[in-house]
Amino acid sequence: MMKFFQKLGKSLMLPVACLPVASILMGIGYWMDPTGWGANSVLAAFLIKAGGALIDNMGILFAIGVAVGMSDDSEGTAGLAGLVSWLVITTLLSTKSVAIFKGIKEADVAAAYSKTQTQFIGILAGLIGASCYNRFKGTKLPDALSFFSGRRSVAIVTAALSLVASGILFFVWPVVYAGLVSFGKAIISTGAVGAGIYAFFNRLLIPTGLHHALNSVFWFDVAGINDLGNFWSGKGTLGQTGMYMTGFFPVMMFGLPAGALAMYHTAKDKKKKVVYGLLLAGSISAFFTGVTEPLEFAFMFLAPGLYVVHALLTGISATVCAMLPVRAGFNFSAGFVDWFLSFKAPMAQNPLWLIPIGLVVAVIYYVVFRFAITKFNLKTPGREEDDDDEEMHVELKNNDFTAIASVILEGVGGKENITSIDNCVTRLRLEIKDQAKVNEKKIKSAGVSGVIRPGKTSLQVVVGPQVQFVADEFKKLCR
Repeated sequence: MMKFFQKLGKSLMLPVACLPVASILMGIGYWMDPTGWGANSVLAAFLIKAGGALIDNMGILFAIGVAVGMSDDSEGTAGLAGLVSWLVITTLLSTKSVAIFKGIKEADVAAAYSKTQTQFIGILAGLIGASCYNRFKGTKLPDALSFFSGRRSVAIVTAALSLVASGILFFVWPVVYAGLVSFGKAIISTGAVGAGIYAFFNRLLIPTGLHHALNSVFWFDVAGINDLGNFWSGKGTLGQTGMYMTGFFPVMMFGLPAGALAMYHTAKDKKKKVVYGLLLAGSISAFFTGVTEPLEFAFMFLAPGLYVVHALLTGISATVCAMLPVRAGFNFSAGFVDWFLSFKAPMAQNPLWLIPIGLVVAVIYYVVFRFAITKFNLKTPGREEDDDDEEMHVELKNNDFTAIASVILEGVGGKENITSIDNCVTRLRLEIKDQAKVNEKKIKSAGVSGVIRPGKTSLQVVVGPQVQFVADEFKKLCR
C-alpha cells in the first residue's frame, strides 16, 4: 500500500508543477483588482482568468497526470484514458444529467452533484485510466475488430469501467456529501474548538475535494453562519464573524512555507536543486495567494503522516485565533493579498496580530516538520529511496545503451517475465513474474553496478546516472 501511495505521489508531481505559476498569476491579478472582473483593470482580469484556467481545472490535470504516472511505461495513451474517464464520470454526475436521470428540475438536484469536478474525481479517473491501460494495452482482438486491438482498446474499456464507477458514485457521493454537511452543522455549537475541528477536517479533506461540503456550512449560508459574506457586508457579530477564516492565515502565509523550508533542508544534498524550484514557487503561492495545493500535494501522498500533522496544526491555529480578539477574512483564500485587503472590512479585528502569530506558527511548523521528517525518515520531496551518493558516480562500461538493455532483458528472463518498467535517478526498477528466471550474472555482464531484489516481484538494476537512456531502450525492446 505504501508503495502504491509513493508512486501516486510521484505521479502527482507533473500536474502539481503546473499550479504555482497559475496561483501567482491570480495573486498578481487580485492585487491589481480585488473584484477580479476587470471593472478596474482588464489586465488584472486577464491574469486572474489565465491562472484560473489551471487552478479551476485541477481535476483534469490530475486525471491526465496520474494516468500517465501510474501506467507501466508512462505512455500518452494512458493519459488519454484518464481524460476519457474524467469526461464520462463528471458528465454523468453533473447536475444537468442527474436532473434528466431523476426526471426533476435542475434546481431540485442535490448540491453534491455540483461538486463532482474535484481533485478526488481527477485522481480516481487517472487510476481507472492507468489500470485499464496496464491491463489491456496488449489486447488482441479477432481480425474483424483488429483496428481496436492493443492501445486502441484502452479508451473503450476505460469508458465502460467509468460507467460502473459513475453508477456507484451516483448513490455514494450524495450520502458522503450530506454526511459532511450534517457533521459541520453539529460542531457549530462548540465555539472556538469547533473552528479548530472544522479547519482540521478542511485540510484533511483537500485530497478528495469534499472540503467544499464543510466550507458551505461555515463560509456560506447553508446553516445560517455565512462567515465569509457577513464578514464583508458587516451584517455579522463583531468578535465572532470571521472565526472560521482567521486561523488559516498563519498557516498559509507562514506555516506551510516554513514547512517547505524544512523539507528543503532535509532533502538529499544532490536533490536540493531539483526540489528548490517546486518548494519555492509553492511557498510564494501559499504566502501571497493562499493557494496551498502546490505544496500540499507535493507531500500528502509521499508522506501522509506528515499531512495529518499539517491538518492538526491547522486546527490548532484556527482554535487559538478563534479564542483571541483577532479576525480577518478573505474573498479568495487566506494569503497576503486577502489579509491586506481585509484591514478595512466591517468585521475586521486586530488583523496585524496575525503577523506575530504567523511567525510563531512558522517556527512550530519548521521544528515539527523537520523533526518528523528526520525521526521517521519520511519520503518528502528530495528524500525518495531511489539512489544513493555512490550510485551517482557509477559509470557504464560502454555507451551502447541498446546492447546494455538487451543483455539486461535477457538476464531478467525476457519481456514475458516483466509486468512493469520504471526508473529513478540511478536504477532501472522492474516488476517481474518469476524471480527464479532472473540471472544476476548475466545482468551484471552488461556492465551495470549491481542487482537488488527488494521484494518477491521487485527487481532493481543499478545502472547509474545514465539509467534514463537504458530505460528508454529497454522499454522499446519490451514493446
